[in-house]
Amino acid sequence: MTLTEVVPLVLKASIMLMILALGLTARPADLLYMLKRPRQLWRSLLSMYGVMLLLALLVSRLFQLGHTVTVVVVALALAPIPPLLPKKQTRAGGDASHAVGLVVAASLFAVFWIPLSIQLLQLVFGVSLLTAEAQVMTLVFINLLSPLIVGALIHQRWPLLAEQYAPLLAKAGGLVMLLVVLPILYMLWRPMLAQVQDGAFLVLALFILCGLFAGQLLGGPEPEDRTVLALATASRHPGVSIAIAHLNFPNDPAVLPVIGLYLILTLVLVPPWLKWRRRRIAQG
Repeated sequence: MTLTEVVPLVLKASIMLMILALGLTARPADLLYMLKRPRQLWRSLLSMYGVMLLLALLVSRLFQLGHTVTVVVVALALAPIPPLLPKKQTRAGGDASHAVGLVVAASLFAVFWIPLSIQLLQLVFGVSLLTAEAQVMTLVFINLLSPLIVGALIHQRWPLLAEQYAPLLAKAGGLVMLLVVLPILYMLWRPMLAQVQDGAFLVLALFILCGLFAGQLLGGPEPEDRTVLALATASRHPGVSIAIAHLNFPNDPAVLPVIGLYLILTLVLVPPWLKWRRRRIAQG
């Protein structure tokens, strides 16, 4: 089994554990939070998918990037938000129900948006991409929504049991990811350094920072809502991004280093912004 095959499997297993833990702390009503607020929902979808896809196309035209890097950036713009994001959003002062509901709504929308937008990219912009409907649906429904819904139902039926085991599952999932992903990132540091020299570093940093700004701008009047949407706009599900990029370039060794570089940049750029947001919210 190759490295390209191992990484998605490990990500899926660890994410499923952690999203189940997240579901154990959520209520069933949280899953439908965004569906009951259509205006806020459409602003969020515009920020996460519309603005970021236009940005990906713009930077692919402005910067002289390799075709693989361009496809990865587009794949990141198409992918839904990662399921672990609500914890980061609530720690930054966002509403927990909003954060969980946004994951559900964005994931459901991605099932229809990804194949549709790929067809539009081919017709309008001449960007040649293969679709990944089966992989996206599997990731969204089996690996994301199913454990989230199961966890929320368990929380409703056995709240004390759910609260007891949620931290244990979250730690187990995080440990699995840490033990496997860190060595893989260590193995990829030379290819990632090559991507820095090729300009991918600047493009990915711009992608993250513009995502934070767009979400902040379109998040609405409440500071907490702007925080939630900003993080959601700048963050992307690595498993879906890998599925789209790997389908188009199954043997290209540059796919994982570019996505790995994106994950590292989120760890570097987002925390200072979160610290600034907490201070702004605390000051009123």
